[in-house]
Order: sequence, then C-alpha cells, then structure tokens
Amino acid sequence: MDDRLLDLDITDVAHGGVFVGRHEGRVVFVPDAIPGERVRVRVTDAGDAASKSFWRGEVLEVLDASPHRRPHVWRQADVDVPPEDRPGGADFGHIELEHQRTLKTRVLRDALERIGRMPDTAVTLEPATPIVSPEGEVVAAETQDGTAWRTRVSLHVDAEGRVGPYAARSHRIIPVEDHPLATPAIERAALRLAGGRPGRIDLVQPSDGRVRVIPRPEIERPRRQGPRRGGRRAPAPKPQPSKDDPAFETVVESVDGRDFRVDAGGFWQVHRLAAHSLSSLVSAQLRAAPAESDGIDPDAWHLDLYGGVGLFAATLGDLGGEGTRVTSIESDPRATDHAGENLAEWVGARAETDRVDRWIARLGDEASVAQRERLSRGVVILDPPRSGAGRAVVEGVATLAPRTVVYVACDPVALARDLATFRERGYETGSIAALDLFPNSHHVEAVATLTRAHEPR
Repeated sequence: MDDRLLDLDITDVAHGGVFVGRHEGRVVFVPDAIPGERVRVRVTDAGDAASKSFWRGEVLEVLDASPHRRPHVWRQADVDVPPEDRPGGADFGHIELEHQRTLKTRVLRDALERIGRMPDTAVTLEPATPIVSPEGEVVAAETQDGTAWRTRVSLHVDAEGRVGPYAARSHRIIPVEDHPLATPAIERAALRLAGGRPGRIDLVQPSDGRVRVIPRPEIERPRRQGPRRGGRRAPAPKPQPSKDDPAFETVVESVDGRDFRVDAGGFWQVHRLAAHSLSSLVSAQLRAAPAESDGIDPDAWHLDLYGGVGLFAATLGDLGGEGTRVTSIESDPRATDHAGENLAEWVGARAETDRVDRWIARLGDEASVAQRERLSRGVVILDPPRSGAGRAVVEGVATLAPRTVVYVACDPVALARDLATFRERGYETGSIAALDLFPNSHHVEAVATLTRAHEPR
C-alpha cells in the first residue's frame, strides 16, 4: 500500500461506484466521495507511479462536504470508520437518495454517449414501481431512504467461523451489527448466523415470507487421478451437488397475481419490487412502441433470451393472449424446467435449455422461410448477465430481423456497447427508461426498446 496522502477535489462520478479527482494531471479514483467535495485520500494503488495513467485511493476524511452527503445508511460503512473495516455493497449509501439517482443517470448517459455513440438519447430514472391493489391502495413501495429491499443476501464464512460480508474491495470478512439493505426478516436471520464451514451462506426470502438459509461451503476438489493424457493426468471430475441441497428447494415468487416456480438458490431479482417493476416497464414500453401499437401478434414468433424461469416470456404471453408463440432460452436446465411449468397456460410457449449464443447461431442457420416470417413480426427480449449479450448474440438477433427488441440491462457500459451494435445492424433506440432497483449502491437497471428501421449499414 502506498502511504502518500492527497487532498483532492472530486469533480465527477465514474462507472463502478467510484469518484474522480485529479492530482498533477493524473486521474485518481476513490470511493465514498461525492462530486463537489474536497477529501483527504490515501493512495492505495499507484503501481509504477511515474508511468501509471491513474491511481486509486481511499477517503480518510471529508474536508469540504457536499450538501448531498448524509449519514451513511449502513453506519459501519461511513467515512469515519477505517476504510479496511467498511463493509461493501452500499457504496452510494452516504448520498441523498435523489442525488444518487442523478449520479446514476449521469453514468448511464456518459456510457451511451462515449461507448454507444448516442448523445441525444433521452434517459429517465425512477424508483421501483409500487404495487397497487385493484382498489387503488398501495400494497408495497420503496422505503424513503432506499433500505430494506434485498430479498437475497450472500454472506461469507472464514476459517475461524466468522460470518459476515466482505470489507469493501476485499475478500476479508468483517463482523457487522446490521444489514440495512436487507428485508427485516433476512436481517434477523443473518444476525443469528454463527459458525459453519468456510465458504458462503445465502439467505433467500421468497413470496411466502419465510427465510431459507442455504450453506454453500467451499468444495474440496479431489486430487487428479487416473491415466495421463499426453503426459498429463485427466482432470478430476467436479463434485455433483446433492439432490437434498437446500438450494434446489422449489419456492414460489408471485408477480402481479401470477406465480413463478424457482429454485431457492436459483436466479431471481433481489429487490422485493424488481420483478413487478421490470415486468410492468417492459409491458408499458411494448404497448407504447410504434411497431406494437396494434398489440403483440400472437401468431408471430417471440423470443425470451436468457429467460430464467420465464418472467418476460409470461409478460409477452399476457400481452398476446393464450395463443402466443414464445420461446424461452436459458442455459440453466433447472430454470428451464421451471419455465416450462410457469408458461404452461400458453399453448404456443416452450422453454429450451441452451446457451443463447449457440441457440441463436443455430436458428440463424436453420430457420425456415415460414419461421423467419414469424420472427420478423415478433418481439425479442434480452435480459443478459452483467457482461451483456455481446456482438455475436446481437448480430444473430439482428439477422433474424424481429420488428421489436427489448433489452433489459444491469450494466450501462455493456448496454451502450450492445446498442451500438444493434444500430449498426439497422435498429434504432428511442428513449431509455431506467429503474433504481439497487438503491444505496451504484448499480442501475435500464430497459431499452429498439425497432427495426433500415437495412444494416
């Protein structure tokens, strides 16, 4: 660690939850600051100080505070705590909630301008969508300070049996007194944990309200055995999970009156309002899209890529009716099995297990004329992992020429890169609607709707 101390003026926010200052012309990235502040920073990563283009540091003291600074929602992560003892996961918790959203919008716009080459795209960012009863009563909404929303939390266990989160930007477990971003039930269960084998512990609270505790101990791989191949021993087989693994318990998540079966340890949105918010937003954007003004064509062929247990496929089915033809593609076979059950009410729905890139490439090679005609009238929804869909998938989708594409993204840079590729292939993006589904962190979810405008350049 470099011991040099700097007093920096923070001028901007950068992707990844860090803030920007400059020292003698060199960029310095630091967490726990706000643009407009002056802070005292300890340099932690200068590398070859003379040649490195940027440094990293940690804030030790705020010399001139922003009016948007507030006491951190996670007391142990506040700036008066030594940096090595601040838990990670709430890197915007020291900023007033509305200003957090201003900064997230700035990061998203910057990515669209620099990487997506889309300087004039309108961007809006809203909190999670409240759940309202048919009588107009608000059943569930975001809290005023953006806490108590996580229905899924991962903690860690070290060799001494200590349980807790990692310190920010490290793999060192630290004890904590609370978990303010977690739902109250998750927090209570987390604070009761003690001991266990080294590894991870997941806590999950599905729609029934009961918290599941899922130990995920580190797996000791057996030594390599067996005959050598070309001078090397064959790799040892990976241990297979037990059928009694609590991660495989089937739980039910309810979204707007519809139930979705999912593994307790499988993927589901972590914010208690996220699935409702995203499904509602995707539905609203499709209804508003010019190409969809007459509704979803149930006889077209619609695709839900990276489909999980079928949340967005069901959104398409609700828009198109019981005869909607929709295919969900997901690489996790257990999620695909659940999707098949979750989509059973639509006679034209099916779920397939495959990697999206391989499935799209194969469809591009093998689709019949009739299938391509149905695809050209259809909608493709992509909800890729944080790394994005990537050029091969985007170009494969564009080759199928669906009239509408909906891209659900959790990373601004990946979104901007993939939207640029779609534009090269003849698709235009209107406005982008973002949702603050990770309040008090730097993460943001965005939904972009694209329409086929012209032939690829």
